[in-house]
Amino acid sequence: MEKSSLTALARELLAAAATSGNGRAARTVVGGHERILRHTVIALTAGSMLDEHDNPGEATAHVLAGRIVLAVGDVSWEGSRGDLIVIPQARHSVTAVEDSAFLLTVAKGR
Repeated sequence: MEKSSLTALARELLAAAATSGNGRAARTVVGGHERILRHTVIALTAGSMLDEHDNPGEATAHVLAGRIVLAVGDVSWEGSRGDLIVIPQARHSVTAVEDSAFLLTVAKGR
């Protein structure tokens, strides 16, 4: 059995994002590209974003710190610490309103 502190990892990744050239940092904590289920903590500095991309399967974003906006076309959802956003099966983007970290959970289709 493994145990991870997502709070501590979010702090670590936010510090790394602050010194990166693109304002982002991420680490997969469970699974990987070869697995069906994957959990990745993603940190974004205020104003940074993940450009529009496809959803590889069922996915959620659990906000660990800060505030993010997930957008699909003209529709958007804002999430703050503790919120869980179900990511639609559509191209979408994520923008950090303030320094933020979230747990991305993806269950890829087979």
